[in-house]
Amino acid sequence: MFENLSERLERSFKILKGEGRISEINVAETMKDIRRALIDADVNYKVAKSFTDDVKQKALGQNVLTSVKPGQLMVKIVHDELAQLMGGTAAEFKVEGHPAVVLMSGLQGSGKTTMSGKLALMMKTRRNKRPLLVACDVYRPAAIEQLKTLGAQIDVPVYSEDSKDPVQIALNAIQEARAKAYDLVIVDTAGRLAIDEQMMQEISAIKQAIQPQETLFVVDSMTGQDAVNTAKEFNDRLDFDGVVLTKLDGDTRGGAALSIRTVVTKPIKFIGTGEKLEALDVFHPERMADRILGMGDVVSLVERAQQQYDEEEARRLSKKIAKNQFDFDDFLAQIQQIKKMGNIKELASMIPGVGKALKDVDIDDNAFKGVEAIIRSMTPQERHHPEVLNSSRKQRIARGSGTNIQEVNRLLKQFDQMRKMMKMVQGGKMANLMPRMKR
Repeated sequence: MFENLSERLERSFKILKGEGRISEINVAETMKDIRRALIDADVNYKVAKSFTDDVKQKALGQNVLTSVKPGQLMVKIVHDELAQLMGGTAAEFKVEGHPAVVLMSGLQGSGKTTMSGKLALMMKTRRNKRPLLVACDVYRPAAIEQLKTLGAQIDVPVYSEDSKDPVQIALNAIQEARAKAYDLVIVDTAGRLAIDEQMMQEISAIKQAIQPQETLFVVDSMTGQDAVNTAKEFNDRLDFDGVVLTKLDGDTRGGAALSIRTVVTKPIKFIGTGEKLEALDVFHPERMADRILGMGDVVSLVERAQQQYDEEEARRLSKKIAKNQFDFDDFLAQIQQIKKMGNIKELASMIPGVGKALKDVDIDDNAFKGVEAIIRSMTPQERHHPEVLNSSRKQRIARGSGTNIQEVNRLLKQFDQMRKMMKMVQGGKMANLMPRMKR
């Protein structure tokens, strides 16, 4: 996401490199290059022009401090304007009420049903809600089954009926939520391949009947400016509260994320960052601006880690590490935690400077597959006591995992080094080690 735009913007800033001051000539040249970069990223032309005009005006009005180079100042101005373009700050998501009601809208194929499941999981785990999913797509039986499957995966109930009246289904679902003390109702509605009058009348009738606290429009960011145009048409009829952009982890140029706020005047509230049900993030304009400009996004990385963090488990592991009892079962559990955080390459790109370094590196999301296969080919005793692994046991593990003896030996060596390092850090010996490493 945004890789090409990030590269183009970096090249644009180089125009100012070596310049002693910001002038109308060098700023105009930089803005021309940035405007081209934005349009190539599928940003709406009017939005791109307005953005570069604003940046130019602010840049020319700045006195460059002796400690700040013109290029650095331009990065700061562009960063602030990008964040403002996308909304400035994270938009509030209001889900108070007994129950609170969320209406999901969008075209067929935008990921609306999957997003309903993701939102239910997010509200359940991060906001301690008791959600009820509602299947109101009465035209596509597969949508109802898909929602039930998603509900089963995240342990969230799904309300559905054989009725063909989506308005009545939604009203009945709210009554069901009140009766069973569910405090959040997420209504998944029907989509079409294109906007049509029947669909708009139907979803407008549902909204009028259930009076949702939040109406979200789900749109596929891969469709670029088409996503923005579709959002505008929906908003003109439905007056939704916010946008959910899906597939921002894919090969998208990012134009929808940069244009939609200005064109539709509604905030992006959530972004889908992968296929896993946990892959849903609150949209933070400033953090996205950081990532576009290659500054990483450490805050989001830490937040994702904290979502998988279990204090009780951390205490248990700490005791095991102190006693040098950290074993392959613990290692396997840690791998599962990392995998839940999302796409490995995307996680690495959140670290400042790493995204650019990994641009042309293909990181397979199954990078842990071989390691997991080796560990799962061990007996419980071997996982707890790796020291018992002799040549014949290693041969058996290699055969069972579809790897070879060299890969097994490499993992054992790395695991042993990791255990020693963890023990050293736990025991506070790192400080004693550092002077010796400098000799």
